[in-house]
Amino acid sequence: MLNVGSLKNGIVLDHIKAGKAMEIYKYLELDKLDCQVAIIKNASSNKLGKKDIIKIDAPIDVVDLDILGFIDDNITISIIENENVVEKKKLTLPLTIKNVLRCKNPRCITSIEQELPHVFVLSDKESKTYRCRYCDEKLI
Repeated sequence: MLNVGSLKNGIVLDHIKAGKAMEIYKYLELDKLDCQVAIIKNASSNKLGKKDIIKIDAPIDVVDLDILGFIDDNITISIIENENVVEKKKLTLPLTIKNVLRCKNPRCITSIEQELPHVFVLSDKESKTYRCRYCDEKLI
């Protein structure tokens, strides 16, 4: 059994679908933080079978909750203070995501106007479908 030390202060991203931790690491730009980050891949889970976990030795404001909600709205966020869980946050699908992914439509205005932000709007909550704000292209 692998044992990763406890976190004195920081946040724990739990119930991440197995194999998604590195994608989250990339999108949250955790490599640019000057703090400890632990990634646990394929941990045993009664609920999911296998899951990933990310422990971050930093305050909650370093994490973009909209990006996390977009990637997987089932992730649980635990805020740790003095080695105790003081709060748990549940994610929701964000209504918009900005500059996370780029529109693939070559006719979209964002292909021509490079300085425009890439904004996607939640168009169907059931299917978790997002569409480009400018050209209505479905995000795949």
